[in-house]
Amino acid sequence: MPIIEHAEVTVESSQLWVEDPGCGRRIGAWITRVGEDLVVAVGGGQKPHVGCVVLAQPSPSKTKAGGWTVSYSVLTIPPHKEEPIARGVARRIAEEIGRVTVVTAGVHDDNLDADGIACYLRLGDELAEALVTHLTDVKK
Repeated sequence: MPIIEHAEVTVESSQLWVEDPGCGRRIGAWITRVGEDLVVAVGGGQKPHVGCVVLAQPSPSKTKAGGWTVSYSVLTIPPHKEEPIARGVARRIAEEIGRVTVVTAGVHDDNLDADGIACYLRLGDELAEALVTHLTDVKK
């Protein structure tokens, strides 16, 4: 994991990929820790890009002891449809890790059909879980 030090701030970054051989697709995440906060860029397909940005801000839950409530700000570049992936990744990280999290997502395959979209949505869920596990393990 490369570490870039500047003044009093340390930035750590890493990558994580999930794939589904059954549908022949994969998506990845480039994770950057900026102080206590997280920036995650999710991309996949033939042309990864920034199609949606989600900012997730956790606050202590008033109903779940030790848990987090998360509020979101979402920016989507029309006609992109990556919000479900970006929001899902941001939600899981903010709820489980309790850190302000920015997630960008951009997945593009030419001529993507309904099965391909469903595959990427599943991969987004798997990526979110893998990120939570990765970030929890790194914290220990």
